[in-house]
Amino acid sequence: MYGCTLRGLLLFLGASLCWGDCPCSDPALCQPIQDTRDFEVYVFHVRGKNWKNYDWDHVTTVALFGPYDPELMCFAHSKGARFVLKGYVPVKYIVDPHNRTAWIAEKVKLAKDQYMDGINLDIEQRVSNGSAEYYALTALVEETTEAFHREIPGSQVTFDVVWIPNVAHEFYNYTAIADLCDFLFVMSYDEPPENRTAHIAAANAAFNQTIAGYEQFIHIGVYPKKLVMGVPWYGYDHICHNLTEDNQCKLGKSSFQGAKGVNLEGTQVPYRTMMKQVNNSMTGRLWDDIQKAPFYNYKDTKGNIHQVWYDDPQSISLKVAYVKKLGLRGIGMWNGDLLDYSNDPIARQQTAAMWKALLP
Repeated sequence: MYGCTLRGLLLFLGASLCWGDCPCSDPALCQPIQDTRDFEVYVFHVRGKNWKNYDWDHVTTVALFGPYDPELMCFAHSKGARFVLKGYVPVKYIVDPHNRTAWIAEKVKLAKDQYMDGINLDIEQRVSNGSAEYYALTALVEETTEAFHREIPGSQVTFDVVWIPNVAHEFYNYTAIADLCDFLFVMSYDEPPENRTAHIAAANAAFNQTIAGYEQFIHIGVYPKKLVMGVPWYGYDHICHNLTEDNQCKLGKSSFQGAKGVNLEGTQVPYRTMMKQVNNSMTGRLWDDIQKAPFYNYKDTKGNIHQVWYDDPQSISLKVAYVKKLGLRGIGMWNGDLLDYSNDPIARQQTAAMWKALLP
């Protein structure tokens, strides 16, 4: 263990912070990242040591949604990438300003204690327009950003939003929140099917619908550089009640519920699992040119036919082209641990292709 040295204290011309014992071999790696790159590649880390195989030439931020790993912090900092906390709090709790202040102070202290570079506010709760919670949430973003920027030089505060404004009763003050924090991470996945009444399996993030979400954010006044596009590194496996000759997988009438399109029948499947399954499926990889997404059909051991929809380098690259066209801040994914990081040569190619697809 290394304490803060004089060199470390002077590293950023007096802006550095000394918070205790540094777990890195070089104490300078416990200093906050202050540089910001032009294009954001935002990664959610959930578990394990897969982070060792991320594309660190391009990763700019790692949001920690799993156990704290000091080795990951040191490594991210060595690559010039920020390492940020997950921030969740019940909205009703932070209506009281005293609760808000206490929660923010606790998160700032935790970030300092762990040598982290900010926080990702992942609230995802229903808020009514004009309610006390509506205003409290905006105040939370403002006060969190102010506290982190003051206490940790160069720190980053981001806020997660669903794929299009004002759905699923999440009536947030999007323009104000975007202005108050560093940027919004837009979760462009788990979207409802464009034809909800047809009860047919469909893409997790259809191209036209996804792009329409960003155009709507921009239309209501969110500056494009305040938006990071989130793409899924997972798909959905649907059991077909009936599969038509033109590959329409008929589902039960309760399959898609709510404005978010929560799927009650489909099962989330990691990209690594689908890549092992697709070549042995009934159809191999198929492509839907309307939704701009791949899918395949397979039969399980009980004889049930399944249809799996997902995103791959082709579908992601089409969306990334719009990141550049619309002038967005960057791209990210849920989540960085869903690829196959084994030494299998085919898996290595597939994994490299998914990382490469993120770049415009």
